[in-house]
Amino acid sequence: MISVEGLKVEFGVKPLFSDVSFVINDRDRIALVGKNGAGKSTMLKILCGLQQPTSGVVAVPSATTIGYLPQVMILQDDTTVREEARKAFAGNTRLKARLDEMNRQLSERTDYESEEYMALVQKFTQEHERYMMMGAENYEAEIERTLTGLGFLRTDMERPTSEFSGGWRMRIELAKILLSKPDVLLLDEPTNHLDIESIQWLEQFLAQSAKAVVLVSHDRAFINNVTNRTLEISCGKAIDYKVKYDEYVKLRAERREQQLRAYENQQKEIADIKDFIERFRYKATKAVQVQSRIKQLEKIVPIEIDDVDTSAMHLKFPPCLRSGDYPVICDEVRKDYGEHTVFDHVNLTIKRGEKVAFVGKNGEGKSTLVKCIMGEIPFTGSLKIGHNIQIGYFAQNQAQLLDENITVFETIDNVAKGDIRLKINNILGAFMFGGEASDKKVKVLSGGERSRLAMIKLLLEPVNLLILDEPTNHLDMQSKDVLKEAIKAFDGTAIVVSHDREFLDGLVTKVYEFGGGRVKEHLGGIYDFLRAHNIDSLDALQGSNAAEATLSRNTASTQAVADDKPVQSQNKQSYAEHKEQQKKIRKAEKAVKDSETKIEQMEKRLKELDAILCTPEGASDMTLITEYTSTKKVLDEEVERWEKLSEELEAMMQ
Repeated sequence: MISVEGLKVEFGVKPLFSDVSFVINDRDRIALVGKNGAGKSTMLKILCGLQQPTSGVVAVPSATTIGYLPQVMILQDDTTVREEARKAFAGNTRLKARLDEMNRQLSERTDYESEEYMALVQKFTQEHERYMMMGAENYEAEIERTLTGLGFLRTDMERPTSEFSGGWRMRIELAKILLSKPDVLLLDEPTNHLDIESIQWLEQFLAQSAKAVVLVSHDRAFINNVTNRTLEISCGKAIDYKVKYDEYVKLRAERREQQLRAYENQQKEIADIKDFIERFRYKATKAVQVQSRIKQLEKIVPIEIDDVDTSAMHLKFPPCLRSGDYPVICDEVRKDYGEHTVFDHVNLTIKRGEKVAFVGKNGEGKSTLVKCIMGEIPFTGSLKIGHNIQIGYFAQNQAQLLDENITVFETIDNVAKGDIRLKINNILGAFMFGGEASDKKVKVLSGGERSRLAMIKLLLEPVNLLILDEPTNHLDMQSKDVLKEAIKAFDGTAIVVSHDREFLDGLVTKVYEFGGGRVKEHLGGIYDFLRAHNIDSLDALQGSNAAEATLSRNTASTQAVADDKPVQSQNKQSYAEHKEQQKKIRKAEKAVKDSETKIEQMEKRLKELDAILCTPEGASDMTLITEYTSTKKVLDEEVERWEKLSEELEAMMQ
């Protein structure tokens, strides 16, 4: 679909990358990886035509469409959410307008036998068939499905986009790109503004519905679940691994070992040659050999090893005072903004040394509760901060709060105290700000570099309660791994607000779920929570808060009556209920299986029709076109029925 050959990009003396060649094929799921500053975002801009390379060719067929989601983009604020999403169907809308105009002409004209009238009928028929084949009649439902999948409520659809934060408006732009169904999707950090549920929905969409995908992401679980190929930009070259990310990590480690051995052998060879030259430089009898060695030395091409591996970060939080046994206790905490209640009846106790996660959809109050704990906003209820608590707080906008007019070194020098000032260069080097990088102005740093710098500032003060609000946004994978290990080794207490499953896995032992104005405690790690969540969805929990109380009362009432019955009667009733439930489950499983068989048959027929319609003879066969349209419509209906049946079966299995 897209062919890249001999690509070279230069911004200074040393090329960003050169002699890069690869091909993007249909159904490819490519993870574009490399350290910060390697050129990943630049590569995406070149692929979509926003930036021109210094040399090389990017061949894109004329019929191929490309959808590009940058990390930052200019957003429009003059429409509602639904109207903005409809822009993805601008071509459909124009075609619908033409059909309406032709239909009006046909209804007004009376020259039924004329050639012009027959030509208009034929044109209307062809255009209408094309309109139906595009699935244009269903685009409103498609808009709702996509926006809902990305976290919007049905009540949000008619709200002006100006009422939403930048992160939510980025979701609207992502929805527009997905709805336009391009041949190639280019996504630059698409998960930065998504919560866990929306990320999982996007994973399924990309795996099932997208054609070709090239994405940059620091969310390891996301790229593992989506991609089947990894393209690494390293040392100015692109290395293509035909495997998903986890397998790439293993292959890259093996490749690096080979590189190191080759590098060491080359250095030994260079040292031997130089030693020979120095030893016999002034001996006339060895002049020929010396000149030969000099030429040999000039021909050696140095083996490069990516410096990201040789400058690993070493994070360690400084020692701190021992805090009280319970750093945070919330009792009936409530927060309102006007008439809107963010959360109510929040009761939680966090013990010393615990590592807990705050998760849930955006806007459900995770950052709001953090601000309550920090004392930044008023609330009702009781919130106690324990004895001897020293809080280290990393906010979502922490990187933006840095002074842009000073250097990296000055930023740390201004907050460092005592002996730590003698180690500033070592600390900066550990965070990949070594050498000349420490003299850069903050305003020229990338998002990832600013986040690392803000994290250094946090590490310089001894704290015993860490509150990290989305700490991994813009951090590369190596930085996240080191930060994760440092938090695991941290003696104090940590509250982590994050949507990054891989980062939270093995780090937290308790999850607080925010949703529907409530905060619910889940013991165990993030994947324990997700397994429970897949069985009992967050939407279902939110929709049944009132029902749970009623169910609880009914259960208690039933139990009181049951206590009066003989135990044998209870056992018989339980067995009968179990048997009836199993019967329903088998019936539901058969319905799902039958639906899947129908879908498979229709998809097979659509592929056959698609192949025929691509031929010159088939393209003009109205019977086949009609069959294709009707089959597609029935297939869409059957897929919706299958989804409903699957949900019902899942509910029965709980």
